[in-house]
Amino acid sequence: MAKENQKDQKQNTKDKAVQKTKKRKKKIIQKAKVYVSCSYNNTVISFSDYSGNVIVWSSCGAAGFKGSKKGTAFAATKAAYDAFDKAARLGVKEAAVIIKGVGMGRRAAVKGLRTAGLIITSLADETPVSHNGCRPRKRPRGS
Repeated sequence: MAKENQKDQKQNTKDKAVQKTKKRKKKIIQKAKVYVSCSYNNTVISFSDYSGNVIVWSSCGAAGFKGSKKGTAFAATKAAYDAFDKAARLGVKEAAVIIKGVGMGRRAAVKGLRTAGLIITSLADETPVSHNGCRPRKRPRGS
């Protein structure tokens, strides 16, 4: 009885190994949104479809820069080239660009996307601006 169960289990594992996985179809997206997130230390560029799902992304670190070089405008341009190269394989030709944050890579990333061949339909700046911010610390006594 135990030997028969072992044979059945071996047969089941062979059947599972033979099953083929279905090939995933690539989505062809012609219009996209590009989010450029800039900080003083890095720039992240992500392409998403109009429902908000990220298709491809790239950053200065992913483009091969390390340390303080990630915060430069040149690194942002290279990251933009890299991101558009990945997105072009999926059929992206035109996009709306949304920029967030402060940093040296803001203009450079947009310029890199444009020179790479992306048709920019709209350009928006959604940098969060604090309205008076958080409450400051209390002053020390005696001053």
